[in-house]
Amino acid sequence: MATASAGKGGSGKGATVSFLQNLFQAGLYKRNQGRITRQVTFAAIAITVLLGAWRMNSQASQTDLVMRLVVPAIVLLVGVWVAFRIVNLPSFSDFLISVEAEMSKVSWPTKTELMRGSVVVLVTILFLAGFLFVFDLIWTFVFKQLGIVG
Repeated sequence: MATASAGKGGSGKGATVSFLQNLFQAGLYKRNQGRITRQVTFAAIAITVLLGAWRMNSQASQTDLVMRLVVPAIVLLVGVWVAFRIVNLPSFSDFLISVEAEMSKVSWPTKTELMRGSVVVLVTILFLAGFLFVFDLIWTFVFKQLGIVG
């Protein structure tokens, strides 16, 4: 029964076993679907792992070759492989495929609509900042007159 829940993204021992089995496979799940979203997700995870390995390298002692080169290299290789396998897990791949399908349905604004909307947001922010600044001045004056603030 545990394997039935693992196929549906369930929790427990079966899901862990299924995840570990998927980690050691080399195949691609639905190779041509959601390709761009999967590549971007893989790149984001791989860059995060790369930065972590680089940080390990820079924090290690200059004399300790194993901690400076070998361990970060192993972390980098394992991390990139895990990132590759994560974006090919069936449940996560289906999610990324759905994301790419939904993003293709989005109606993106034109450049003029984007500029007009940005100007409205910036003017509103500046107005509210000025409004709050005036209220701050008024309340500071009132509190000073009452002797609450020195």
